[in-house]
Parts: sequence; structure tokens; C-alpha cells
Amino acid sequence: MRQSIHRVVQEHVAAPLRGEDRIVLAVSGGVDSMVLLDAAVAALDRLRLCVATFDHGTGAAARDAAVLVRDRSAALGVECVSERASRPLRGEAQLRAARWTFLRATAGARNARIATAHTLDDQIETVLMRILRGAGARGIAGLYAPSDVVRPMLALSRRDVVRYARARRIDWVEDPSNASLAFLRNRVRHELLPALRAEQPALDGELLQIARRAATWRADVASHVDAAIAPLVSPRGGAVDVHADAVQPLGANALKVVWPDIAARIGLALDRRGTERLAAFTHDGRIGARVQLSGGWEVIRSRDAFQLRASELSPPTEASLQPFAETRWDRWEFRPVRGEASADAWSAWLPRDAALVVRRWQPGDVMLVGADGHRRKVKYFLSDAGITGHERARWPVVLAADQIVWIPGVRRSAVATARSGRPALAFACEYINC
Repeated sequence: MRQSIHRVVQEHVAAPLRGEDRIVLAVSGGVDSMVLLDAAVAALDRLRLCVATFDHGTGAAARDAAVLVRDRSAALGVECVSERASRPLRGEAQLRAARWTFLRATAGARNARIATAHTLDDQIETVLMRILRGAGARGIAGLYAPSDVVRPMLALSRRDVVRYARARRIDWVEDPSNASLAFLRNRVRHELLPALRAEQPALDGELLQIARRAATWRADVASHVDAAIAPLVSPRGGAVDVHADAVQPLGANALKVVWPDIAARIGLALDRRGTERLAAFTHDGRIGARVQLSGGWEVIRSRDAFQLRASELSPPTEASLQPFAETRWDRWEFRPVRGEASADAWSAWLPRDAALVVRRWQPGDVMLVGADGHRRKVKYFLSDAGITGHERARWPVVLAADQIVWIPGVRRSAVATARSGRPALAFACEYINC
């Protein structure tokens, strides 16, 4: 006897979610996501679930959908978080970006995984759209690509979902924009795919097979990058460093394969232009140079590495060091410590009877390095420590009155290394890599 549609859908939804402590269900009010909500509640502990619904502000249907989701969540005893767009949104890209910003914030606040209601039909449409746009293997993998998002309904067809909804008498809101041919996905769904299927009945299976092979290729590339390049992702995932010796020997075509994989590790999808620029920069970029990528990202060439991170504004010019509280300057944290300053250059004794200021290094800065009054340019200390280019421009120096007494992590002057009879406080400095 065939399993009931209830059991099939609920098992598909539950299987990948059982091991998650907390789950944020992305529920829009459409049939797919309302089925996701119903099946998750039927198969899982509802205390582990949170529903997130976003009103794009596109009209009455969007408002009705948000109300439906909130009401249904309350009836099922599931937490529901909702938000409405704060400004008019236009186009698929803006709608998607606003929704995902909300979903990720909701999940982050709960240390939860996001689960979406994407189906097999969504994957077929996505793969065809990627092919139409000239995507390579990474893009053609579509929804089969590795992700921090769980898609428990990806093996179910839209027809299965509708059958379940009708059998369970689930209400949903039909978004009128789903019929609008102004959106590429709708043109693919309502016009292009039916025409292609009429000519090639096996089209769906062929597209899915291409996507599976592309996903396997992506996994192979990721394994190679792990073994041969070993990118270093920052603790908070906002930056990644690659040792120059690991990528510079590679040819241009190989670089165009590995750089998108490296970028994906911090959630960045490189476009074709960015990938080509980055491949060329790997061979031609000088120490201290940088290349700008779309979306507010850049790659900087340091002495030993290529550093991919978000482009930043100029650091603050200066800040006063607080004697009894932490001081944050750019990505550096200064804090007073009890007892003795440690022996390394990440801590220092600073005079308590002078105004203490931290600012960025400036060309021409000098520091007193000996009792005989000898002074040396700070840039030479930075260069000796391997701090060049963009790093030097954002490196802090600490002044007591108008005299540089400490280059955190690099060098302390005689004033900052030992007690001299003057009242002093021990400070420690730490770089916060976020």
C-alpha cells in the first residue's frame, strides 16, 4: 500500500530537521511554506520552531499573507516573528535581499538554522534560469549547492505539496505577483518550461542530473581547496586569508575556479567580472595593492597573503584611552589590566598623569627608542614586523601627551616598558577580527 501523502511530506520535512536544536521556518503564506509549517509542527517539537514571515509591502495580498501566518502560528502554538518592509521595494533582487536580511537576523538571534519550502519545481526553474544567464558549474548546481539553509522539501514536487495542502485543508494566500510575466521566474514557469517540455519530455530529469553533477564538481573543488590552499576564515566569518604561495603558481583558469570557492566560504558570490579581475590581481597585484569587488568587498595583497574582506571606511582619527574602561578604536580594543604588563608588545605601562590618545599611524611619525634620545620612524618598526600597505594605514599608535609611546603588537618605548616612578596603568590591546 502506498504511503499517504501526509506521511510522505511529514517525513521529508522532519528527516533533515531532527538534529537541529532550533529552526526558523521561512513562511510566506503561500501553499509551499504553509505546508512546511503544518508538516514541521506535526512531526517535530514545536518549542524548537520559530516562524518568520516578511511582508514586502507590495499590497493587500502581502498583508493578508502575513496575517494568515501569524494567526496560524498562534493557533499551532508556535512562536512567530514578523516584519514589514520599511521602504518600497522593486524588483526580484530587492525583494529577496530584504527578506533574507530579516530571516538571517531572526535566525542569528536564536542561534537557529533557517528552513525554507523550496521544492523540486523550484530547483528545475532555478537551474534553467542559471543556464539562460550563462552560469558556470557553480551556479548550475542551483539549490543542490552546499548551504547553511535547510531545504527539507527539495525532493517533493509542487503537485505533492498541493495534494498535501488539500488533504490537510490548509489555507494559503495566492500571491498575484506569481502570475506576473514581469518576473523572469514566472516567464520560465508559465511559458518557457511548458514549451520546452512539449519538445523534450525528459527535460526535468536532464536538468536535475546536470545540477547533481555540478554539485558534485563543486564539492570536489572545495575538497581540493581545503587540501591545497587551506583558506583561513576569520572566527566570525567576515573575512578570509589565502597564503600567496598557495595561489600564485596557479594559472588563470585554475584561479577562476578556486577563487569563487574561497569567496563562498564567507558568503560572497563572485560575479564573472570580479572573478576575472581577481585572477589577474593574483599574478599582478603588488604588496599593499587592493582590488575592489562588487557588493562592497575587496582583496588586499599583503606581504604573505591575499586578504578578502568587506571594504571599510577610513578608521577614526583618534580616541582618548579611558583609564578604567575599555576603549574601542576601529577594530582594536584597549583595556586596563590589573597587575604587571606582560613582556610582549601587546601590553604596555602608560603614564597616568598624561593625556593618552590612540590614533592611526601617519607618515612621519617617530618614536623615542633609547635613553639617549634616539628616535626612529614608526614606519620602519611596522615594516620590520611585516606590516605593510593597507595594514599600516590602519595600525594604531598610542601617544602620551604628544609623544608616541606604544605601537601595539610591535614596539614599546622606554616610557611604556617599566615603571619609572610616575603613576602608571597597565593596558592590553587586542585586534578584534569581526
